[in-house]
Amino acid sequence: MAEYAPLSLPDNPKLVANITHFARALRKAGLRVGTGRVMDAVEAISAAGFTSRRDFYWALHACFVSRPEDRVVFAQVFRLYWRDPRYLEHMMAAMLPAIRGVQEQRAAKPAEKRAAEALLDGQGPDEPQEGGDRESDGTEIEIDASLTLSPQERLKTLDFEQMSTAEVAEAKRLLSRLSLPVKPLKTRRLRASLLGARADWRRTLRSAGRTGGDIHRIARVAQAERWPNLVVLCDISGSMSQYSRMVLHFLHAVANAKGQGWSRVYGFTFGTRLTNITRHLAQRDVDAALAAAGSEAQDWQGGTRIGACLHHFNRDWSRRVMGSGAVVLLVTDGLDREQPEDLAQEMQRLQLSARRVIWLNPLMRWDGFAPRAQGIRAMLPHVDSFRAGHNIASLAELAEVISRPEDAGDKARLMAML
Repeated sequence: MAEYAPLSLPDNPKLVANITHFARALRKAGLRVGTGRVMDAVEAISAAGFTSRRDFYWALHACFVSRPEDRVVFAQVFRLYWRDPRYLEHMMAAMLPAIRGVQEQRAAKPAEKRAAEALLDGQGPDEPQEGGDRESDGTEIEIDASLTLSPQERLKTLDFEQMSTAEVAEAKRLLSRLSLPVKPLKTRRLRASLLGARADWRRTLRSAGRTGGDIHRIARVAQAERWPNLVVLCDISGSMSQYSRMVLHFLHAVANAKGQGWSRVYGFTFGTRLTNITRHLAQRDVDAALAAAGSEAQDWQGGTRIGACLHHFNRDWSRRVMGSGAVVLLVTDGLDREQPEDLAQEMQRLQLSARRVIWLNPLMRWDGFAPRAQGIRAMLPHVDSFRAGHNIASLAELAEVISRPEDAGDKARLMAML
């Protein structure tokens, strides 16, 4: 049996305790951190030393982060834990409104609620006792709750980036219940039908030839129907990571649901390169499916090259997946730094290959959103519908309008600003 060398700890035991407590906060925030990783982190810090804060950050990052989606949470927990010895008092004073969903002073940064929730460890103001609220003199306080939202209704309108760990889990459960039904498409082909509007004289005469020329029944035909494909192009760059992950949960539910009408559901992710994740969506377990998709998409939370990725799709995949009047869902913020002329050309080619192109943009969460970025200005004219895609309510609304060809979302209003 192999013998393991004893763990050599640093001379300062407080550092080991802090790293252990830091690992517990990461675990509560959703990272997969076990005892082995804590021991690796202690050894890494012992070997790397404390030459700079940057080295300290990346040494812990290498030990604790194993999934692309964990990077933002790790960065927020690290920033809040190691910047101030009195972090708990600071968190109680500054971050508690964001955790409770009030957000009176400012909106929480991405993953900040999850980080704060993990560091506070459930500490917060005392909850009101049962039996009604009372002032110090014993007078009862009556609260009119007729216009307040239930937790589930509030969750439907909450931005994906501002959700805590528990809210993300509940949002995934709600997304798994959503559907995306589509209506069949009429074709020019004809099929036999007892109640068809047109008479099929050829079949009628052939039938009459078998009975000596007597016509006993007039055969009828109707237009044949076919079901379209659904193609989802999902941006997984740094600014879109959390939104794309929630949309992919929704896409997994659509791909595995029966009776929604889609012929096939194809999924692609793109950041700096295009990745086909269709075969992973076929797995019944959503966590296993997205874990496999995340491991294959190596550019998760990287840069953005929308034009180059669309060129790759149009060149290599368009003919394979865009048949049968496909509907394309493009999930991106449109923030691209490449040449806008090339991006506009690829978007035009994508629109000509699809029956409809629907753009879901999480930037629509801002009331004053305007198409100022050059990437958005280049892409907007070549989509059929422009809609928000930052919360559960926006995805539920998409399910209601996806079969309406006349629905353009906010495209007309934004085109007037160009």
